[in-house]
Amino acid sequence: MIRKTALLAVLSAALLAPTMAAAPSTAATSAQTSRQTLSVAITAITPAVPRSPTDIIKISGTVRNDTGADMAGLQVRLRYDAQKLPDRASMDAYMSDQSTATLPVNVSTRNSYMDLQPLAAGGAVRWEIQATPVQLGLREFGVYKIAVDVAQYRVPLQAERTFLTYAPPTPQKLPRTRLAVALPVIDQPHRATDDPVFVDDKLSQAIAGKGRLADLLRIAQSAPSSVTWFVDPSLLDDLNTMAKGYKVKTKDGEQSRPADPAAGRWLQDLRTALAAAPVVAVPYADPDLTALAHQGLDDQPNRAIALGGKKAKELLGRDVRTTINWPAGGLLDPDALDLLSVSDDKVDTVLLDAANLPAAQQLTVTPDAASTLDSVEGPVTALVSDPGLSRLFEPETSTSLLLSTQRFIAETAMIAAEPGQTLPRSLVVAPSRRWDPNPTLVTGLLKTAKQLPWLQLTALETIKAGKASVPRAGLTYTDQNRREELSGKYLAPVKETAERAQLTTLISATRPQSTFDAAVLRATSSAWRNSTRMGRSVTTAVSKAVTERMDRVQITGAGPDRPRTLAGSNGVVPISVKNASGAEIRIFIDVRSDDQKLLQVTYEQDDEPLSIGPGQSGTVQVPMNATPGTSGDATVTVQLRTADGKAYGKPQRLTIRTTGYTGIAAVIVGAGLTVMLAAVVTRVLRRRAERRRAASAGNRESETE
Repeated sequence: MIRKTALLAVLSAALLAPTMAAAPSTAATSAQTSRQTLSVAITAITPAVPRSPTDIIKISGTVRNDTGADMAGLQVRLRYDAQKLPDRASMDAYMSDQSTATLPVNVSTRNSYMDLQPLAAGGAVRWEIQATPVQLGLREFGVYKIAVDVAQYRVPLQAERTFLTYAPPTPQKLPRTRLAVALPVIDQPHRATDDPVFVDDKLSQAIAGKGRLADLLRIAQSAPSSVTWFVDPSLLDDLNTMAKGYKVKTKDGEQSRPADPAAGRWLQDLRTALAAAPVVAVPYADPDLTALAHQGLDDQPNRAIALGGKKAKELLGRDVRTTINWPAGGLLDPDALDLLSVSDDKVDTVLLDAANLPAAQQLTVTPDAASTLDSVEGPVTALVSDPGLSRLFEPETSTSLLLSTQRFIAETAMIAAEPGQTLPRSLVVAPSRRWDPNPTLVTGLLKTAKQLPWLQLTALETIKAGKASVPRAGLTYTDQNRREELSGKYLAPVKETAERAQLTTLISATRPQSTFDAAVLRATSSAWRNSTRMGRSVTTAVSKAVTERMDRVQITGAGPDRPRTLAGSNGVVPISVKNASGAEIRIFIDVRSDDQKLLQVTYEQDDEPLSIGPGQSGTVQVPMNATPGTSGDATVTVQLRTADGKAYGKPQRLTIRTTGYTGIAAVIVGAGLTVMLAAVVTRVLRRRAERRRAASAGNRESETE
């Protein structure tokens, strides 16, 4: 028999003043004015899962009067249904209908209600009701509808619905469902390049107080070791930079920030919290994989996976997995799947949204999470998250821990007891990847999951396709999904910047990993799907940095005001390249005449590149031939190239000034000069002879006298 306990009421001072009871004839009017402002809340159900017919179930909560007027004639009543719910769809239907007309029909008019004292405006009162499963008519394992309503003169005004799971011993032991929980620690990039210059200062707020990342850390510190964490290494990278001092871009330039000890503490606390948990490194900066596959940036996913694994291992101080991928929105298409499968790390598992990989046919039971997809590299395990359970970890509207816990218990119990299921199945919980969690709610649900006898928490990587798997319809990627990607217009400058950034590596003598890999990946982040303006500013900053780096290797002496002289119709012209990059480079030089009728270039560089040390210049001698009988200025185009023939930087135009003298003309001029010189010498010798004869004649005349 349901019995009523003593009233546990704590009323406001206004409640102590005399109140005027509303007459029964005014109850309907009062009901209309109070529907939105009189509230009832269930705050506790113990035990959460009764297991014996005689277990005493205590249900308690509060009623609050925010109507602005005193109210009398109020009752709190337990409503229930002795018929268990048949499936999860019926659970959804029950919770989505908030009308008081569709509440559970059973209301014990004798002992299942509690009369409340007149409730003053703004006042609140606590209530408690007790019952046993046998009194509620519960006879077998299952999920049952219950609700608590507040009525005025037996007219229901407001109600709160929930579920009660009754779990007595079953004739046959229920199969134990394996539950994997995947929780993301993913943010947006906060830098453009690797320099300690941040595009915003949001991280300092996110790791402090009740910030999003602070809440995520709290969850990690108390979560079971079986929870699998998906961590974005670019977030760790940004926090590590903050811990050493950084700058923030503003409208007026940049503002310096001192080293942030909170960033260092957050990183250290995360390392400690995740020391024994499975950790998957998200590809660096969480790139938009499907967009990259569709826009021809096929190299970027592989670089993101490799860099992500390297950074996560470095900053967490432990090994991490990179062979599991959780794409943006949990959505992939075959192109993106193929890119993941051919990566150097060989992604062999993907975590997907249920809409992306639906069952091949409509099911009346919950399908196993694991399935298999075909890729160009062979089979890939697909793990499909359960949308209903995942929503409980990230409710769309405000809810209480109690109601979420009762729903979680009911959902998992319903799955365990679904008819015809004899094999253990696997389920995956995965909230949205950039969620803003309620740490109390998530921690409470994880604690409950550990205690339920029909659940077994397990790491995500242990779930594989097996006998319980159901056929899937294949990857479903809609036109709307495609429109939500980063667009071709957005990614075009990113692609151009990535290609130019790669050139700085191709000319390096040591061929290191590109120093711009992380910067380019930040521009491809899926975070920019909802913030393209910020993404474009990041792309612009990266492009500018790449241009500055490329300009450190330049052809010297270019420009129309600095002509090179070609003496005669043929000769060599020196062309020099200066290397201010700080590292040895190896470059090829391509020289072509802009007008073959005026000037011909016969230069062909050997297979060996021009090696130039840091801070030095290198020079090549370029043979050129001017057309006979011409003189004046001609131009040649000089293009620096990598070993594989890719153009490095913009082509430069050099002006070549020719004298116009051909080889024959030079001979004629030389002969003319010889004749002139011979004539001068002959004249000089003739004059000397005449002087000697004159002198001899004078001497003879003197002797005769």
